[in-house]
Amino acid sequence: MIIDPRTPRDDAGEGEQTKPRLFDQAILNHQLSIPPQFIWPEHERPSAEIVPELHFPVIDVAAFLSGDPIAVARTTHLVDEACRKHGFFSVVNHGVDFNLIQKANRCNEYFFDLPDDEKQRAMRKPGELCGYASSFNGRFSSKLPWKETLSFQCSAEESSNLVEEYFPRTLGGEFSTMGKVYQEYCSKMNDLSLTIMEILGRSLGVKQGHFQEMFQGNESIMRLNHYPPCQRPDQTLGTGPHCDPTSLTILHQESINGLQVFIDGEWRSISPNFNEFIVNIGDTFMALSNGIYRSCLHRAVVNKEISRNSLAFFLCPNKDKVVAPPPELVSPDRPRKYPDFKWPMFLQFTQKHYRADTKTLESFANWLINANQSKSG
Repeated sequence: MIIDPRTPRDDAGEGEQTKPRLFDQAILNHQLSIPPQFIWPEHERPSAEIVPELHFPVIDVAAFLSGDPIAVARTTHLVDEACRKHGFFSVVNHGVDFNLIQKANRCNEYFFDLPDDEKQRAMRKPGELCGYASSFNGRFSSKLPWKETLSFQCSAEESSNLVEEYFPRTLGGEFSTMGKVYQEYCSKMNDLSLTIMEILGRSLGVKQGHFQEMFQGNESIMRLNHYPPCQRPDQTLGTGPHCDPTSLTILHQESINGLQVFIDGEWRSISPNFNEFIVNIGDTFMALSNGIYRSCLHRAVVNKEISRNSLAFFLCPNKDKVVAPPPELVSPDRPRKYPDFKWPMFLQFTQKHYRADTKTLESFANWLINANQSKSG
């Protein structure tokens, strides 16, 4: 189903000045070479060999919610095993309407097909997390990712229309339909994330409802990703190797391969399946689990023939919540691994002081300890 996520526009933008083009697909897609800023070191480039598939559990959410003891035990066992090893699993029978998923994907395609001057109405400002971004308006000048993104905040508060209001306010009234689609999508992602938090809590053996309560009133981030075709996919990456600093990521891939996870010394791929969401643990939840569950290195590769789009929901705690593991996960044999912190502190560290990699959380913990010692000294 093809939908036009805009309502008719009666102000065609006469007199508007065209802003500089930042990530001009029409030019870059047909160049035999790519700009040097996009070329990654040889040891970080994707291999030309076929990447083996990652084996991960497929979790039936409806079976878990049924309360059947056998289904609950099986679910928690599979999730616990996966999260101790690499932090990735998928969910099916998740309760998110497939028509809504399809609409969200169509809106994603529609936005990135817009002319540059329209996309740039939502341009992300320096120092901010949300808005439109291409490779050239980040804070780095080398090892740039071959992608465009649109990020926006979403609130779990029932009365919040944050997403619905963002699109017409930022892009114009003709995008109100798109705002409604993503408002509903984010609401469903919030519901699903809280269910997953209960699964994670049960898997870790903590008090029922502990992590759901932790993430009530969350202030999360939704991101639309677009990876255009690239004439030299062997030299660049759509997204470089990183661990998500957030608590949980719920990703929908439409039909094109690109997601890869680093485990046991090699990259493994995760093929798309329209009926499932891919879930992975982020650094903040690794801290909440006292290091028991892993936030794993992953990346996105690009291809020569076709664009790849994805939808990513990043679950983040409310800014006033203290990130600390529950008492059940701390013992003499497993002392505290990370200091207490609040999500805005960690976010600021990743946005202003550090380029995310495998040691982001460890580096943040050391930075925080040193900062606290300086204050007390």
